Amino acid sequence: MKILVLNSGSSSIKYQFIDTGNREVLAKGQIERIGMSSAVLTHIPKGKEKIKIVGEILDHTIAIEYVLAVLLSPNHGVIKDKTEIDAVGHRVVHGGEDFSDSVLITNKVMEVLKENIELAPLHNPANIKGIKAAQSHLPNTPQIGVFDTAFHAKMPSYAYLYGIPYELYRRYKIRRYGFHGTSHRFVSKKAAELLGKPYEELKIITAHLGNGGSLAAIDKGVSVDTSMGFTPLEGLLMGTRSGDLDPSIITYVMGKEGLDVREMNALLNKHSGLIGVSGESSDMRELEEAVAEGDRRAKMAFDLFTYRIKKYVGAYIAAMGGLDVLVFTGGIGENSIEVRKAVCSNMEYLGLELDLEKNKIVREDMDIAAKNSKARILRISTNEELVIALDTEKIVREHLEK
Repeated sequence: MKILVLNSGSSSIKYQFIDTGNREVLAKGQIERIGMSSAVLTHIPKGKEKIKIVGEILDHTIAIEYVLAVLLSPNHGVIKDKTEIDAVGHRVVHGGEDFSDSVLITNKVMEVLKENIELAPLHNPANIKGIKAAQSHLPNTPQIGVFDTAFHAKMPSYAYLYGIPYELYRRYKIRRYGFHGTSHRFVSKKAAELLGKPYEELKIITAHLGNGGSLAAIDKGVSVDTSMGFTPLEGLLMGTRSGDLDPSIITYVMGKEGLDVREMNALLNKHSGLIGVSGESSDMRELEEAVAEGDRRAKMAFDLFTYRIKKYVGAYIAAMGGLDVLVFTGGIGENSIEVRKAVCSNMEYLGLELDLEKNKIVREDMDIAAKNSKARILRISTNEELVIALDTEKIVREHLEK
């Protein structure tokens, strides 16, 4: 099948057009600055030159029109007719407690997505816009929703509940949901394939580290805990997000600085994390350069970032009663030699020993653990778009068979 994968943000759409038969990306690209007169579409068709188009793209419906136009373009396209698009797979950030798997999008599903907007006010509205836009241009094409939260839906209650009155969970569904589920699922299964071992027999910790970051503890193929919580703010120190902190800090700072809820939310999500601690950058590459030049605050931010990851690794080894594989993925996890080195330092007593020379090799999907390491350490490039495409194909085939 040929699947169009869409990841719709508030002012952007990323897309890939994938042939699931050979897992080949026929075209990919993104539209940025939706809603502005200077919006930019970047399109990369297989075997052809990359192109950029600048124009007025006022909403997601027009954006999808542009995407379809370049896919159909005689010079830059990869298909001749829209009917060659067998289905559209949509990344949806939050499925709440309603979706524990990917689903065919129906009117009922759309209503539930709208109900979950309050759980992901920054993401779900944009995801819904993308779905509606695709439906308007491809009304007879199956649309599938693939949820970031779904992979974590089988966590035990002691892992997802918070220590607040249970009535608040019952009324408002305040609980740990977890995110990056498609990435954690892909790299954990890929780890089992690389090692030639049954997925259902392994204890795996996956570290998805990018501007946003989370860890997942995956025991026998099931996510039993993850570092992000009710929102993507909890857990690790991230590019601009604070991660874990004492809840009392929020009311204390609000009182001292005279901040309202909106301003405090912006401080924690956009002005904290690596950028907040370092005062330099939210980009790990720039921070590592600053550390090498002796920047004290950059070093503090780097140490805090890697220490948090190390703590979660130790906690998840305890939670699962052991570890077979630690996987690094995401922009930082895949590319930062120093982050992997810092996280794995002095972890031999837990069965983790990094091969420092292998760690320096920038190559996809490889074991970088020392020969005598009891647990394996893998660097794996994530592929969330492929997960969405394969889920989309599976659901479409299931519905065709009914």
